[in-house]
Amino acid sequence: MPELDKHDSSLPTTTVKWRFPSVHPEGRKFVVGAAFAALILYWLWHPLGWLAAGLTLWVAAFFRDPVRTTPRGDKFIVAPADGLITLIAKVPPPPELRGADGLADGDYTRVSIFMSVFDVHINRSPISGRIRRMAYVPGKFVNADLDKASEDNERQHFLVEGADGLRVGFTQIAGLVARRILAFVKEGDAVEAGQRVGLIRFGSRVDVYLPAGVAPRVLLGQRSVAGETILGIVGLDIPVTGSSQ
Repeated sequence: MPELDKHDSSLPTTTVKWRFPSVHPEGRKFVVGAAFAALILYWLWHPLGWLAAGLTLWVAAFFRDPVRTTPRGDKFIVAPADGLITLIAKVPPPPELRGADGLADGDYTRVSIFMSVFDVHINRSPISGRIRRMAYVPGKFVNADLDKASEDNERQHFLVEGADGLRVGFTQIAGLVARRILAFVKEGDAVEAGQRVGLIRFGSRVDVYLPAGVAPRVLLGQRSVAGETILGIVGLDIPVTGSSQ
């Protein structure tokens, strides 16, 4: 094999530098409110003010909105959420996503991503395409880490259809302390893989329903990065294996 020329002009020459994540506009009012409360408490009693200042920093961190680099490819299904892969199971899709213009009947591989209060809570589209269906379902606020949260909790369903007809459904699920699910898109909108589509606050879960013939490329216990981690590759039905250590 010929030696690679370190000055090869075909190689990328730009570098990427770390930058502090911005705060999403949805969270700025909370940061300002927390900061104002911290000033008042500091004026009343310094120690309490410092505690409130720490809470202000946490609120800013919760609503952070980092830039993500999404791998391009018609076959890639990327993670819509940051968090821990807590459940992988074969299940029927939710009734709200089924139908002639939705997901077909049968079992799908559901990959559940649990977002703690320390994770980024901006959710992103798993594929490029068009939002064919959205369905909001009111419900409870039990622990999002439980399997029954998929059916009991407040949730927002999305169905994205790619240009090739591929349909991927995913669901935002409210958690124990989450009290609001927000969508940044509406039915009929065109989206790119990795595009921001919603937000849940504060602590929650996202379920992704991989199409038939797509094996998950992640394992239980792994952490996913929204818009970057590849959950599945269309046409590849070979599961990955691994171990925790």
